[in-house]
Amino acid sequence: MNKRNYKKEYKKYGKSKAAKKYRAELNQYNRKSGTYGNGDGKDAAHEGGKIKRFVKAAINRANNRPKKRGSK
Repeated sequence: MNKRNYKKEYKKYGKSKAAKKYRAELNQYNRKSGTYGNGDGKDAAHEGGKIKRFVKAAINRANNRPKKRGSK
């Protein structure tokens, strides 16, 4: 059984074109709204495929995980 290489996984994380486009879209929305980097702890959130609202960062990031996790 091979050990997971977390360092390698993290390097790869977020490098795909889709991930970069997704991040850029959210950052652009934040900048236009005047909330980028103001320290309010909120993130732009997608709803129905469109950016519609701001929610707490912790909640928004928790929503982006797989709903069903694998068991060992």
